[in-house]
Amino acid sequence: MKLRSYLLLANTISIAFIIILLLVFFQYMLVTREQLIWLGIATVGAGIVSALLFFLLVRPLEASVRRVSEGAARIAAGDLEARVENTGLTEFKLLADQFNTMGTNLEQSFRQVKSAEAAQRELVANMAHDLRTPLASMQSYAEALEDGVIQDEATYRRYVTTIRSETVRLSELIQDLFELSTLDAGARSREDSQPAVVEDALLELHPRFSLQLEAKELQLRVRLPDRSLRVNMLARHLQRVLQNLIENAVRYSPQEGIIVIAAEELEGGLIRISVIDEGAGIAEAERERIFERFYRTDRSRSRQGGGAGIGLSIAKLLVEQYGGRIGVEQAEGQGSRFWFTVQEVKMVQ
Repeated sequence: MKLRSYLLLANTISIAFIIILLLVFFQYMLVTREQLIWLGIATVGAGIVSALLFFLLVRPLEASVRRVSEGAARIAAGDLEARVENTGLTEFKLLADQFNTMGTNLEQSFRQVKSAEAAQRELVANMAHDLRTPLASMQSYAEALEDGVIQDEATYRRYVTTIRSETVRLSELIQDLFELSTLDAGARSREDSQPAVVEDALLELHPRFSLQLEAKELQLRVRLPDRSLRVNMLARHLQRVLQNLIENAVRYSPQEGIIVIAAEELEGGLIRISVIDEGAGIAEAERERIFERFYRTDRSRSRQGGGAGIGLSIAKLLVEQYGGRIGVEQAEGQGSRFWFTVQEVKMVQ
């Protein structure tokens, strides 16, 4: 039943009740016949006027309800951009505002879901590509060894070494994915609350890159203050950030290039650590996206230098966990300067 019908029914019942009371009053001689007639006419007239007022006043209410209903139907049909005109009584204006806010939130949520679905599809596609390459390489070399087509010892060892290196590459990729999922979940280790020492982290990392540096004849230069730098970050997290940035610098540095690792003091007790290479550099339009997971610039899509596009994403998540910032800019001359900030921990005297 419509609202208008409810109001007319209520009005009719009220009039009938008044007339019944008048008849009762007349029955007990509380009113005269003439008074009964005039009061009855007044009651019916008031009822008619009330019904007309109900009819006129209900129309804008029905229009407001109809607008909200039509907007809800459009949203239910998939039109998430549907909005309701903010007109009418104050209560319906408030309802329209709340409806429009709901529509905006639904639209944003839907876009986020679509974006998440697109990111998931991209994740699956990138993972399939990154896993297929080393697996195919391992399969081909293993089949060659199984078929016994390799006769000389040098080639045999080279094949075995390639299989081992591809296995390590797969292991590192899986570890990166695990760490990325852990960081996305917001899990932060509570262990080892001691601040990390920058120079200790670099000394720990240097042996891991010695072979790569020698292979490309790269020079690694470190510029740190004379005093020890202790920062508010777990040692393993600092090592991971530095490792990912250094790996990136080594990968894109030219033969016989120079990589510089520098630290400088900023205001507010911050330390900015930079890793500078002499590579081809990064276009300004790509600098904002370089830290997105699985994003690769055009110069690295050939996969000649490896890399799954996860390292910089992990570095960004780790740095931001500690309230720092990370970025990249054009280095002086040629190359890129990757940098991140972290809070210094002062020694208590």
